[in-house]
Amino acid sequence: METANKTWVTEFELVGFQDLQDFHALLFASLLLIYSLILLGNAIILSLIQTSPRFQVPMYHFIAMLAALEMCYTTVTIPKMLVDLRRRQNRISFGGCLVQIYFFHALGITEACLLTVMAYDRYLAICTPLTYPATMTTKLCLRLVLGCCLCGFACPLPEIILISKLPFCGPSRIKHIFCDFPPLFHLPCADMSGIIVTDFVIHSSVILGPVFLIALSYVKILTVVAKIRSPEGRKKAFSTCASHLIVVFAFFGTTGFMYVRLTQSRSLQYERVIAMIYAVLTPLFNPVVYSLRNKEIQEEIRRITKFPSLSLRTVMGLR
Repeated sequence: METANKTWVTEFELVGFQDLQDFHALLFASLLLIYSLILLGNAIILSLIQTSPRFQVPMYHFIAMLAALEMCYTTVTIPKMLVDLRRRQNRISFGGCLVQIYFFHALGITEACLLTVMAYDRYLAICTPLTYPATMTTKLCLRLVLGCCLCGFACPLPEIILISKLPFCGPSRIKHIFCDFPPLFHLPCADMSGIIVTDFVIHSSVILGPVFLIALSYVKILTVVAKIRSPEGRKKAFSTCASHLIVVFAFFGTTGFMYVRLTQSRSLQYERVIAMIYAVLTPLFNPVVYSLRNKEIQEEIRRITKFPSLSLRTVMGLR
């Protein structure tokens, strides 16, 4: 009888930026600009790699895949945030919430796996240069990318299935800017300790596992680079890794703070800032890093646009 008298939640209200009403116009304009730049920057990189013969090598195939992932990854959350900033009722259906969580995490885990594969690719290229072309073939590249996708889209399924079977009888307010696992764990009228532990194990595995493998790859790379006598040779060998390392630190640093934890009690402001960094700013940062720190991409952009040389120094106005 008690269960029958309960009203089950069929939609959620996202708190989002409701406490920042005076800044909604500024937030909307900023988010729209950032989203446009993310799409444009990654589309340019994707187009350059697909159309230029000089980029038909494994490293650039992986960068193209990363660019495509970033476009999809941001499309899962930012358009909904833009819509919510333009209206007062920030509602999302129960099914829509689970779909958003699933694709957000599936694409995020796929990116984590891809960054690991890219570290492995750099390890093979630097540590075994003579056998690299025969080892990292187009067929192997496709298999590695497919493996990343399968892992990414399979890992969130257990949690999604578990949450879909939970009773949600109120409250219905999600204290976050989009649907995600941690804020959703506060809402079911059931014991969540088991699911929170499951969430911790899954996210620890998909974050710390890749971090360990990437670190292992770079330890071996550093060992080989340290043996190169020429300073120019060492710089050239490690220059191909710099962009990847910057992206790795930005991606895993923020996601680790958000998901590798057992306690779920953090303020809305903290959750919102961290979420904006890894869901909005990091995807904006990636195409900038790969375009401004990659000489071949710079040269291709100059060849097409006839612009002068691009670099981090010229963009920042440093001499």
